[in-house]
Amino acid sequence: MAAVFEKELSDIRTRLEGARAFLHIDEKQEMLAELEQLSAQPGFWDDVQQAQEVSRKASGLRSVVEEYLQAQEAYADALTAAELAAEDEDFLSEASEAIKSLDGALDALEVESWFSGEYDSGDAIVTVNPGQGGLEAQDWTEMLFKMLTRYCDSKGWKVKVLDLVPGEGIGIDRAAFQVEGRNAYGMLRSENGVHRLVRISPTDAKHRRQTTFASVEVLPVLPEDVEVNLDPNDVRVDVYRSSGPGGQCVNTTDSAVRLTHIPTGIVVTCQNEKSQIQNRESAFRVLRSRLYELERQKREAQVDALRGDRMDNGFGSQIRSYVLYPYQMVKDLRSGVETGNVDGVLDGDLEAFVVGYHRWRLSQ
Repeated sequence: MAAVFEKELSDIRTRLEGARAFLHIDEKQEMLAELEQLSAQPGFWDDVQQAQEVSRKASGLRSVVEEYLQAQEAYADALTAAELAAEDEDFLSEASEAIKSLDGALDALEVESWFSGEYDSGDAIVTVNPGQGGLEAQDWTEMLFKMLTRYCDSKGWKVKVLDLVPGEGIGIDRAAFQVEGRNAYGMLRSENGVHRLVRISPTDAKHRRQTTFASVEVLPVLPEDVEVNLDPNDVRVDVYRSSGPGGQCVNTTDSAVRLTHIPTGIVVTCQNEKSQIQNRESAFRVLRSRLYELERQKREAQVDALRGDRMDNGFGSQIRSYVLYPYQMVKDLRSGVETGNVDGVLDGDLEAFVVGYHRWRLSQ
């Protein structure tokens, strides 16, 4: 082995062995084998809902196991390249690139290990609402909605808009969407809270600086087998005509649905599906998640495991600041991660903030 790579490869081997342990690769391989055996049985698809859940779990396990096995193969390749480099300097560049690539793969495995919570690996429901700032807050809500959905697109996650209400003349009054993808809920928890924008107001004729707020709520999509204290008799269901663009016929029929949970006062709306039935199903899915969240908060008064501490949607409560004037800077007030590339962040380049938040969270 080339001496110049000896320490790097030794460190990588240690990290690789550690990854096998903290990712529970052996257990995941056993679980995957059991699920694959189950899915091969006759009549597996007779219960479509259960079959889909088994397939989803198997897919998640398979992805993690395959990534680890690929890292193992990459380590063997890097080791071979380093041995060749010891005999021929022409292989030094190849060995260096192999080690650099392997470092990145191990970083990704480390991130994977962070999402071990009950629902971290599953889908998420994200809601964005304007806070202090009037019409400006509605514009900021739309900017956040675009930022978050573009980030989801960059991760290869599927985004389904559940509710999107235009603002009065500018921006949007609220938005709710479901995100389907591996670790979607776990990763997007970093965005839960109040986001603060400082800029020159585009609606102010005097071009004064304006501070605006909007809140992001992130909830897990609950599996159907999770019990939630939800009595249909406690829910008032109202239907109405959609207030904005959406699926087929939503603007010409009363397809939008509003659910009001009478005991808690929680209100959920959904209007972007193609039919009233689909909107109703989506709205109940969101309501179940919110009621589950409420129960979690009651049981864990000291630690809100799903969403973090509640904060007012205004001054002094923000988790992240986006400053466009008098200078350009985005800074997360929890992790300390910051960048001057404001345009990139608003275009969905959030990975540094997401990873930085979770590194900070695990260090607390």
